[in-house]
Amino acid sequence: MKWIKRKNHQKTAPGNRRQMGELKEQLARRYLERQGLQHIDSNYNAPCGEIDLIMNEGNAALVFVEVRHRSQNRYGGAALSVDKRKQQRLQATAQHYLQAHPNRFASCRIDVIAIDGEQIRWIKNALDGF
Repeated sequence: MKWIKRKNHQKTAPGNRRQMGELKEQLARRYLERQGLQHIDSNYNAPCGEIDLIMNEGNAALVFVEVRHRSQNRYGGAALSVDKRKQQRLQATAQHYLQAHPNRFASCRIDVIAIDGEQIRWIKNALDGF
């Protein structure tokens, strides 16, 4: 098994990272559902990238959700890990989804669920101007 050396010098098995990501996405989905959103799709893949969750808010707004997790806040936390390149990929993937599903929703936005340790922060319209 190949091990990945992380910045904080901890070693994590690739399968464990994927499992942790899936658990955090499930946690984010349950959190958003408790806030009144309905799940539409998970792990939507396009040639330009992936969107973790696609949710419906009030049958009017389509919400694309990027879930980020950091066990430690040492390098700026989960929210700051959505860099410019990731933002561009999210926008392109959201556009791909909208083209594949035209005239379905009145509005849309891209949100980020940032999970730092056990704290969940929902950043609505994280990519303002999308």
